[in-house]
Amino acid sequence: MPQKPQQSTSTTSKELRIVARPVATLEAVKKDLDKLKLLAIINHLQVISERGLINLIHALVNEKNVKFKYSFVLVDQIPSSKELSEDIRLLLYLGLVETEPVLRKLRLTSSGKEFLEQNKLDENILSELLKAVDELKERVLSEERVAEFSTRTTRKKRFRR
Repeated sequence: MPQKPQQSTSTTSKELRIVARPVATLEAVKKDLDKLKLLAIINHLQVISERGLINLIHALVNEKNVKFKYSFVLVDQIPSSKELSEDIRLLLYLGLVETEPVLRKLRLTSSGKEFLEQNKLDENILSELLKAVDELKERVLSEERVAEFSTRTTRKKRFRR
């Protein structure tokens, strides 16, 4: 009788990692001044790209001394903030902000506008914030237009091939 070759039994194990994250709720947003400021800025500008919003917040913090909890890292002179990006994702997740389908820019949803109406910022904070935003708006939006234009030309070249 022929013998069966011995099969080696090796087991592979997969490790399951559980990462605890705070639950994202509208109540948490109500209590977070920075998220309310983000909503007010997006509402004021009506539409802005995520990159443009990050550039604007960076300029507000560094040039206008507006207080935000976000820390920034410059990569090739382009500001980046993990905390700010997470807050934007949270506002998108909660349905307060949406990405406009054509231009891929952020804007408030009707729920976001209603939420902002019900949870208004202090008038002094809001007026100072919007004044600083208006002072930086043209520069940030023009940088955004240049980036948008260069992206469009790159896409057109790619499609022509």
